[in-house]
Amino acid sequence: MNSTGSQELSTVEKARAKAPEGRKVAVVTGSARGIGEGIAQRLGRDGLHVVVADLPSMQEGIDATVAAITEAGGTATGATVDVSDEDSVAALVQTAVSAGGHLDVFVANAGIAQVKELLDYDAADFQKILDVNITGVFNSYRQAAKQMVAQGHGGKIIGAASIVAFRPFAFLGPYSLTKWAVRGLTQAAAMEWAEHGITVNAYGPGIVGTAMWDLIDEKLAAKNGQKRGEALAENAESIHLGRVSEPDDIARLVSYLSGEDSDYVTGQTILVDGGIQFS
Repeated sequence: MNSTGSQELSTVEKARAKAPEGRKVAVVTGSARGIGEGIAQRLGRDGLHVVVADLPSMQEGIDATVAAITEAGGTATGATVDVSDEDSVAALVQTAVSAGGHLDVFVANAGIAQVKELLDYDAADFQKILDVNITGVFNSYRQAAKQMVAQGHGGKIIGAASIVAFRPFAFLGPYSLTKWAVRGLTQAAAMEWAEHGITVNAYGPGIVGTAMWDLIDEKLAAKNGQKRGEALAENAESIHLGRVSEPDDIARLVSYLSGEDSDYVTGQTILVDGGIQFS
């Protein structure tokens, strides 16, 4: 029964049911909002059973993403995870296996950004971004691969890099460092796990209309004496396609990397930046 005493299950409670037989299962970390939410919803529309995972503090967002997937005709399971804790990631993988009997796609999307000048960084800030953006991806890749190797039929592992994995931005020094690391780890993992039929790739967003870029805009504006929105608009001028990207732009690439059409693509970090890299 739900909280109203009715035997009718709520949308989210329905979503916690097991995946339909034969349906592929995908995990998306950091999917309570932003790019991760867009990816989770797209994979749900693609017909995968999606495990929507984020921090316990993001439970409301987890439930909202699960509800959106189910309302669109898909199936999903909500879960909490701390990607910096490998035991927590291992438990997340088992949640996926419990939901569908196997793990086919793991999207290591969870990450944080800190917008600060290098001279203002302290040791705690630096360690935190390493823990989430590097250790968290390392834990996610390893635990997903262990499950996929045990299953014996390959799988797709996809990580969150960034344009800063190729072109660092001021005020995003340590963030840029972590995304370069994701790019390198993606290549190494692709080499090691190819024999198991596992492909490992990453996506590299440019300027996206999310909370992270709102924060970047705020910090840059304060530094440069600009009004809110002016710093973002100034950076966006370098986008050849003429607009800031949306989460669905990245989700479309992840959809491709999750499917059979990308079976011969591995070790790549693919930019989704509207052409900033060439500006």
